[in-house]
Amino acid sequence: MREQLIKAMQRNQLVNMMYVSKNGSVTKRRVKVIKIVGDSFQAFCFTRQAKRTFLISNVLVVIPIVSKGREVV
Repeated sequence: MREQLIKAMQRNQLVNMMYVSKNGSVTKRRVKVIKIVGDSFQAFCFTRQAKRTFLISNVLVVIPIVSKGREVV
């Protein structure tokens, strides 16, 4: 999981992730990873519209968001 988060951060890429919160509920978040420190990472969460700190061990799935650019021919 850590490697996927590092790649997303290096590529400045948004990701969708499934995350287990402290109370045990699973949430889907769209985030932009800002920095990774130890066992956690800081990201901008578009669901909450704020910077949040997440535990890497609580991340279930990370799916990169690939946006296709529109070209004018």
